[in-house]
Amino acid sequence: MKPKVTKIVKSILSYNVNGIRSAVGKGLIGFLSEIDPDIICFQETKAQSGQMHEAEFMQLGYHINAFSAVKKGYSGVAIFSKQKPDHVEYGMGIDKYDTEGRVIRADFGDFSVISAYFPSGTMGDVRQAFKMEFLFDFQNYLTELRKTRNKLIISGDYNICRLWIDIHNPEKQQGTSGFLPEEREWFANFVADGYLDSFRAINQEKHQYSWWSYRAGARQNNKGWRIDYHMLTNNLSDKILDAKIMQEVIHSDHCPVWVNLDF
Repeated sequence: MKPKVTKIVKSILSYNVNGIRSAVGKGLIGFLSEIDPDIICFQETKAQSGQMHEAEFMQLGYHINAFSAVKKGYSGVAIFSKQKPDHVEYGMGIDKYDTEGRVIRADFGDFSVISAYFPSGTMGDVRQAFKMEFLFDFQNYLTELRKTRNKLIISGDYNICRLWIDIHNPEKQQGTSGFLPEEREWFANFVADGYLDSFRAINQEKHQYSWWSYRAGARQNNKGWRIDYHMLTNNLSDKILDAKIMQEVIHSDHCPVWVNLDF
């Protein structure tokens, strides 16, 4: 008789909450208690340690690890997990990004989860240049990391629509930050470097968006962008069980995205 193999499923949720305190006020805790993810990657917490309703999340069984921006009320990332990480790394070792609280990594056994909040370039040329620098520096950071941690799940708000089907009205958006040719070229090169878009690995449908402008009824009319991802190193491609964009969940201008992996 063959020994019974027990599946170890990890459900990972990524959510740009656009202010964790605001999201909690809109029912975030109740939502999480219902779906009960194993790992939560937050972006844009906009809060410092002690301001994130930590006690309420701990009551749900989560270990709290957060990396806030120096500037209060700005940016910030976090990883909340039911299992205590073996190791947590705060930042990517580059001050100009780390002061903005953009990257946190948690190691669990032989795999690592990263919550990342990529810069936006919508505030003008200076920030767009900063965004492009971040893209290449972040990829270099991952290349070095893979020498010692080669099973990566890079979750978060990438602030880029990767594919033509990932944005409403792509023909008119090609001059907009988040869908610029050079941004999509970076993403194509990133995928070619050994990363997999877990959602698109199993779902090729159109109109699958994770962010909507607050203007002109964009969300009600589903005129959105898919900019939130769980990117995996290719050596985890056979671990994907399911992936979903939870468009019906509203605590933010983003919605949560999740992936189930079999470890």
